[in-house]
Amino acid sequence: MKKEMKAPTTPAAVTVPDGNKVVMTTVGIGELTYECRAKADMPKEFAWTLAAPDAILYDSKKTAVGKYYAGPTWESNDGSKVTGKQVAVSPNAGSIPLQLVKANPATGNGAMNGITYIQRLNTKEGLAPTSACGASNAGAKQKVKYQADYVFYKAAM
Repeated sequence: MKKEMKAPTTPAAVTVPDGNKVVMTTVGIGELTYECRAKADMPKEFAWTLAAPDAILYDSKKTAVGKYYAGPTWESNDGSKVTGKQVAVSPNAGSIPLQLVKANPATGNGAMNGITYIQRLNTKEGLAPTSACGASNAGAKQKVKYQADYVFYKAAM
């Protein structure tokens, strides 16, 4: 019998609602691409904005099991994939925030079928560039290395 994975202890904001259980944990290692863009509500002000993530997902044996990219999309090597919508974030000093994502229905058959929530935990690095961002370099892009744990949940039966 397979041992049930225990849900990690997390800040309240990014805790998965009761009725869901951990089914998979991966480590995402890759880059976040930021683009210098005008702020939506203040078009004369500019800021580095996340344009796209690009990471490989690894299991506990350091075997690549999938990838994470714009959407946000988590895709398993079996071809199944899931997208989602950010529900909450929690600050993590010195790196990108922890995150809770509510998953949309998956496509393809495989590991991503039935995923209900995804947590981004134990983030390392990935903060937006600190270099100047303004009208003179609008559209400029910079890649920043990052790492995070992605914990996948399904509804408990």
